Amino acid sequence: MTAGLLIYGANGYTGEMIARAAAAAGLEPILAGRSAGPIKTLASELGCEFRVFGLDDAAAVAAALAGSRVVLHCAGPFSATAGPMMAGCLAAHAHYTDITGEIEVFELGFRQDAAARQAGIVICPGVGFDVVPTDCIALTLKQALPDATHLALGFDSRSGWSRGTASTSVEGLGHGSRVREGGVIRQIPLGSRTRRADFGAGEKQAAAIPWGDVSTAYRTTGIPNIEVYVPVSPRALTNLRRLGKLGWLLRSAPAQSFLKWRIRSGTPGPTAEERVKTPVLVWGEARGAGRTMTARVRVPNGYTVTTDASIAIARRLLAGGVSPGFTTPARLMGADFVASLPGASKITVE
Repeated sequence: MTAGLLIYGANGYTGEMIARAAAAAGLEPILAGRSAGPIKTLASELGCEFRVFGLDDAAAVAAALAGSRVVLHCAGPFSATAGPMMAGCLAAHAHYTDITGEIEVFELGFRQDAAARQAGIVICPGVGFDVVPTDCIALTLKQALPDATHLALGFDSRSGWSRGTASTSVEGLGHGSRVREGGVIRQIPLGSRTRRADFGAGEKQAAAIPWGDVSTAYRTTGIPNIEVYVPVSPRALTNLRRLGKLGWLLRSAPAQSFLKWRIRSGTPGPTAEERVKTPVLVWGEARGAGRTMTARVRVPNGYTVTTDASIAIARRLLAGGVSPGFTTPARLMGADFVASLPGASKITVE
């Protein structure tokens, strides 16, 4: 029997949002995760089937995914969990999607391209806010300026973070920022690369961050030089540069444990009311052949985008007729995909 959509990590902050939306949309998802109690409770409330399994036994993962056509992986840190889940999807011949923003996971997915083609599945990490809006901006600019050699992307968000997002960010603090130069990903110190950018509400100072588009936008567009920016205040920039000098300390186990303990003691994530009040401005700039083009789009809160985009992509994969292999959200769904999401504006190009 074909199970359709399986959501792993359905009891997490974002996973639960997606599970509720998928159930409300009539997709009848299977809810899965490592913790039996929360998964069973949520599944009972939503009237869904559930499965409980960890990711440390490859054979067990493949068996638990048996019959599923699409897996939406929502349990981080994806640096630890994506590999086992991708392997399980390859063995079970189920399309793999996740909501990561981690560069290493995108690169891992790309390396699985041949295996995915052989298994007849799609591997498409980053089907949420990381990186759907920026990926669509990247493809829009590539289409507008085919000879582009440099691509800058960015977003302006005032939303709070979920515990999972914050924990992932903490793990990356000691490793600096990332950019792509000449087709190769390079590490640079935090706060070392800045520029002025108008995300859609006036020009602001911005700093480069290690966002997933450093990996995905290259696969989407082929543009060899890529940077991703967020606006920063002078004080925040100073703090970033200080953190950049403490990489050795931030990578240490005691520092990581302390920071993650602080995160666990905080709120799970922004409330529904807070999400409504915190839309995101997304920006991109392409340069090449003596020309510069800019694109912008306004989208709802990142967690809302993640919910809507991941379900839309799951629907597309469930419908069938998709070429197997590694892909990116914009390559799978088209440059206008982000503009089709509820509450998003059209992409403007100038």
